Order: sequence, then structure tokens, then C-alpha cells
Amino acid sequence: MYSQSSIYSRCNSRSAPTEEMLLGLSCVICGTDYRSTPTADAQVVSRTADGATLACRGVCARLASGSATGLDETPLPLTERVRRYEARARKHAGQVRGDQRGSAA
Repeated sequence: MYSQSSIYSRCNSRSAPTEEMLLGLSCVICGTDYRSTPTADAQVVSRTADGATLACRGVCARLASGSATGLDETPLPLTERVRRYEARARKHAGQVRGDQRGSAA
């Protein structure tokens, strides 16, 4: 398995999770994109206000949650996670356009 120093180094060198990671579209450890790899066995490893964060079963899940199988919870279907991500992106794009119009006045 991994030594304590390699796990510590990996955890400290990891950057902040991306929006895709927070919405369950990619693994929070290795970054596997579940949209391009729909057969990947994603496991719920934590909950956020936006939903569940996921990691690949095995080493990634163990590093993220302490268990190789993650939490005892079934992740939302990929299509639902993609729908929520796209809705959030549209909402954000609308807010940016609204801010630009307001600053021009």
C-alpha cells in the first residue's frame, strides 16, 4: 500500500477541488472524469451543500474517506449530476452577464 509519508505528501500537495469534483463529475483524488469514463466505479466519500463528492473505489476512496468503498450511500446517476452541473453553469453565466450590464450603467 502507500507509506504514511507518501499519503501525507499527496494530501498536502493536492490543490483545491474543482467545481466538477464538488458536483461529483470527477474523482476528488485522481481527477478521473466520470463523463468520459462512465464505467468507473465511483463511490460517495463526503457530502457538501451542493451534493456528494465522489472518488474511485479502492485507493482513491480510501485516501478521501478512510474506506475503500466510501460511505454507505449510492451516488446520484451520472445524468443527474451532469444536469445539475450544467444548470449551475447557466446560472453562473447569467449572473456574470447581469453584473456586466450593471457595471456599465
